[in-house]
Amino acid sequence: MKRYCQALELVDDPEMIEKYCEAHAHVWPEVIAGQREVGILSMEIWRHGRRLFMIMDTADDFDFGRDMARLATLPRQAEWEAYVSQFQGCAAGASSAEKWQRMEVIFRS
Repeated sequence: MKRYCQALELVDDPEMIEKYCEAHAHVWPEVIAGQREVGILSMEIWRHGRRLFMIMDTADDFDFGRDMARLATLPRQAEWEAYVSQFQGCAAGASSAEKWQRMEVIFRS
């Protein structure tokens, strides 16, 4: 299994943040199915204020660039990304890789 961690800032608007959280309480089934199809075994998003932290566990053969690009082509994924982008502090139309900044592990015990 591989693990990827990423960070993102939400817009500075408490109502928009609440709507973003509500959207993630009801993620569309096609989005979850697409994640599983490309090898994402599990995904968690944690929040502290405006800062989001994503933990993504994947299959051993998961290739981040290849499989995230494939995910973007699957049913409803582009629609989901367009919907949640209004809450994220990034340019409209930015890809998932442009929005979510991959983090480097610096400690593990």
